This record gives sequence, C-alpha cells and structure tokens, in this order.
Amino acid sequence: AKRESAEHLHGMKELYDSMRDKPLIIKAYALDDTSAPTGDNVKTVHFVRHGQGFHNLMADIASSAGRQWTQFKVTPENPYVMPEILDAPLTEKGRQQARLLQPVVQAFDHQPELVAFSPNCRALQTGLIAFGHLVGEDIPFVAHEMAREENGVHVCDKRRPTSQQAAEFPQVDFSLLESEEDIIFRDDRRETKQEVGARIYKFFEWLETREEKHVGVNSHSGWLLTVFNGICECDEKLKGWFQTGEMRSVKLEFVRKDQC
Repeated sequence: AKRESAEHLHGMKELYDSMRDKPLIIKAYALDDTSAPTGDNVKTVHFVRHGQGFHNLMADIASSAGRQWTQFKVTPENPYVMPEILDAPLTEKGRQQARLLQPVVQAFDHQPELVAFSPNCRALQTGLIAFGHLVGEDIPFVAHEMAREENGVHVCDKRRPTSQQAAEFPQVDFSLLESEEDIIFRDDRRETKQEVGARIYKFFEWLETREEKHVGVNSHSGWLLTVFNGICECDEKLKGWFQTGEMRSVKLEFVRKDQC
C-alpha cells in the first residue's frame, strides 16, 4: 500500500495548485470537526473504497512469491495486466469487508439519500452490499463514469460494456454512462493526474447539483487519494491511503468563487 500510495502521489501537488483556479472549490471536514460549516452548500458524504478484488489478491500472491514488476508497464511479471482480471470482481474477503460496513451504515443518524458508484464491478458489488438495506427504498443508486479509478494499462481498471453491468446490477441506474464500451481506458498509457483530477472535478460538479444532503460514494484507492490530496482542501488526517473496504465519512462544502 505504501508503494502504491507513493506512486499515486506523483503530480498531485501540481493538480492541487491547478484546482485552486477552478470556479468551484471543495472543502472536506471530518465529521467531528467543530469548525465544519453548515448550510445548503454542505453535504455529508461517506466515501468507500471497494473491498479486496481479485486483482489485489493476485498482486499479493505475486509479491509473496518474490515477483517484482514496474507499475503501469505491460510485462509478464505484472499481475494487473492479466486478461483474466478485466474489471476485477470482489473476492470472498472483499465481500466480507463490504458486509462489515453494513451495521456501520445502518447506525447512521441520517441514512444516505443517494448512493453513487464507479461503474466497475468491485465498486458496484461493494456498494450494493454495504448500502444494501437501502435497495428498494426509493433511494437513487447511480453509476457515474467520473468516479472510476485512475486507469489505463492495468486491465483490472477497464470496465465491461454498460449493458453487461446493467444486466448484472439491475439495482443501479446506468443512464449517465454515455457509451456502451469503455472509451476512457487506454492500453498504451495511464491517465495523467490532471486527467483524473478533471474527472473528479466533473463528478463533484454533478454532486453539487444534487438535492440530497447525505450521500454514499463507492470508488477506488487512487481516485479517493486524489479526492483528498489533489481536489479538496482538508486537514492532513483525511489525506491517507484508503485500505480495501474502508469508509471515510466527511462533510463537503461546495464553494463557488462568484458567490463568495
């Protein structure tokens, strides 16, 4: 995790600096932060990293066997480029991690009024387990392309066709996905930090327009690290790497510069 976190931090400062020039500034506060604002432009958001996926398991097995590889390079040693783990689903351990979140979510004083998902299998599976008690409760479950992991090269991050996802996860609304096939993923290179940041910013622009004040968001480690290190203004304690199956709940303040 330390190695992955360090690799994902490349270009983060430049992204953070460039985001200060955007018309929308997002500030994140821990739920117990007494300085956290209140108001119509504040939402409580529960960010969830998916549970262990088969790509995580294959990487752990490869590391334990002493294999070494260069991240984001197509080599026989790199477990993340195995064609068998395209859009990697959860392992049983990953499902168990998601189930552990169920009582935590159920204990919230205010239940989520909206649940957003990366459209990749592992995020969909995690969210449907963790927030499963809300299925059928007239709560929107929405897949959003901009919530996907930083991707490219590693086939575990490539999503399956939209129709396949919709057939397997009928509880989720996939209407925001504009293409049947994955048009973001590239075989030849990884997304730049600026490209990932632009996607996250679009996601937050969408979230700002939603009327719901309590939201669940199911995504991935690199995406979440970029949220708290490259997009949001927040305390250092919120900037750490998300473990598999981890949930981090915060208050988000959406600040429009032209309204300051």
